[in-house]
Amino acid sequence: MNISDKINEDLKAAMRSKDKITLEALRAAKTAFTLAKTQEGGRVLSEADELKIIQKLVKQRNESAAIYKQQSRDDLYQREIAEAKALEKYLPAKMSTDELSAYLKQLISRVGATGPQDMGRVMGVATKDLAGKADGKEISALVRNLLTLS
Repeated sequence: MNISDKINEDLKAAMRSKDKITLEALRAAKTAFTLAKTQEGGRVLSEADELKIIQKLVKQRNESAAIYKQQSRDDLYQREIAEAKALEKYLPAKMSTDELSAYLKQLISRVGATGPQDMGRVMGVATKDLAGKADGKEISALVRNLLTLS
């Protein structure tokens, strides 16, 4: 079952249980999928495309939550965090920092990177391989750190 089918099933369950927060989050995801399909001329979205959309939605909710927290709007902060958690269920499990670091060390040696000038080559492969498993900022910071140490 692909992500959009799973979201449709969970959307129905959220309607039955009257879970408003999950319902809002899943409706946003379904809307984003529909928009992406129509912008691309009606093509079918791949699972990677669906993952990117979910990641984008989770990131938006987390950024909004940070803004609401700064403005002392705890009610809106809690809502955004709850929606982000509802959407995170559809993403692959996040890698720990140790796992990520070990993977990147292996990748750097596989690509043959020797210094900071090779960051683009490493990041290109890493972002494809780690899509949904790690945050891009975290990957970038670790790659930069590892390349300056080598």
